[in-house]
Amino acid sequence: MKAKNIFKSTFILLATALVSVSCDDYLDVNDNPNNPSISTPSITLPVAQQGLAQINGTTMTYAGNYLVYNWATPSNWSANQDYFRYNITTTFLSNIFEDSYASIFKNLTYVENYEDASGAVDYTAYKVISTTMKAYQYQYVVDLYGDVPYSEANLRAENQTPAYDDAETIYKDLIDKLTQAATQSQNLPDNAEDPGSQDIFFGGDMQSWGKFANSIKLRMLVRLSNTGQDQYIKDQIALINQNGLGYIDSNVTVNPGYSDALEKQSPFYGYFFQPSTGVQQDRNDYTVATDYVINYLNNTSDPRLESLFKPAQNGGAYKGAPQSSSLPGTGFTNNDLSKVGPALLQSSEQDQIIMLLSESLFTQAEAVQRGYLSGDAQALYEEAIEESFVYLEVEDAITEAQTYYSQATPNISWAASTNKVEAIITQKWLALIGTSTIESWIELTRTGYPSNVPVPAESGGTRPVRLLYPASEVSRNSANVPKQTKQDAFTQNPFWK
Repeated sequence: MKAKNIFKSTFILLATALVSVSCDDYLDVNDNPNNPSISTPSITLPVAQQGLAQINGTTMTYAGNYLVYNWATPSNWSANQDYFRYNITTTFLSNIFEDSYASIFKNLTYVENYEDASGAVDYTAYKVISTTMKAYQYQYVVDLYGDVPYSEANLRAENQTPAYDDAETIYKDLIDKLTQAATQSQNLPDNAEDPGSQDIFFGGDMQSWGKFANSIKLRMLVRLSNTGQDQYIKDQIALINQNGLGYIDSNVTVNPGYSDALEKQSPFYGYFFQPSTGVQQDRNDYTVATDYVINYLNNTSDPRLESLFKPAQNGGAYKGAPQSSSLPGTGFTNNDLSKVGPALLQSSEQDQIIMLLSESLFTQAEAVQRGYLSGDAQALYEEAIEESFVYLEVEDAITEAQTYYSQATPNISWAASTNKVEAIITQKWLALIGTSTIESWIELTRTGYPSNVPVPAESGGTRPVRLLYPASEVSRNSANVPKQTKQDAFTQNPFWK
């Protein structure tokens, strides 16, 4: 992609030392690096990073696109009906919770707690990385589930039935840890081990980790905007300002050496296409645009349409469908509708997005607009739109973006938008179509924007605001899991709502 990347690792397959692991190891989902007798932070870290990339680039992005009405299912497929019927059960998207605890948090906790018995090697750099990554994923787990295991979690055999911690308490503890991580990223001991290429996010660039920690922290603070804690938010942003690192200045991506081979593809691409043959997965055939998103892009003269979606095979037009299981058999098949577009599905080797620069800029714009952060909200907003055009490889991206946001249209032009926060969130929704889209669903819950997102006709009329604890967790930790009913998915708002 033409967008700037903070780090894109190259040819990690050449790593041979025992303290290193190859790309094959990074992507081997069958290995268990958590046995302290055989593992080290340098082995465990890239496995944890790939695990985080995998769940965010597949289940979480896919679910977000359905829950904010970006994607639909054609009439000749019966897939995805739970999405547009809002059939939120204890098995719906349960792998978000399960994979986070069984793999991601467990691996990161191992890295975070590792100590060299001799004291000769310091692992502070690894602790900064693992702390930042845990905060990234824990924020989403709390946003989606509310109270979750935290203080007693990831203790292995010491406690297999952890207590549930208060969601807001977890948030604030994560915020404090991100503050420490950003500071530590600039103050490593002389004997700190450099993660180098074992860090498949930033290649051991600790300044980039400090910026990423600040960016996650700001996202968490802005999420608190409805809680009446403005002074707390301002005080915490002052601490960000003190470390002097600022925020990410490029897209945060992962690429340990993805390739066109089994279990080695970039996560999002591999969700849609089979390795080696290039034959589409069924998912690519039954995932199409909604009429709502196609109409929105068309009606606002948005050139990103051609990047986000393909013309329909029949007729060559851009066409979407409602989220419905009862579409007409004619005119609404997979060949009649627009599938996921070329900028999102490029190749098996494409970078996996973790956080777009445009997302961070929109978050900063909202923080300025709300009076939390000093700066120029309009400039940040317009730069975010430009970065979205660049990432999606729109031809003459900057010029086209400037033409786009110069339209005298609310939620596009800054001047024409009477509700600046609505404009910011609406444009963030557009920028995140197909990438990190779970964020769009959470932001829709927080702000109500975009303000006119349809609710599927078969859904019962109320959009879900959270997920239910998985049946597997209820079974093994029944004494601690908060009691829930199915209706809680629609009425039990996150603490920050």
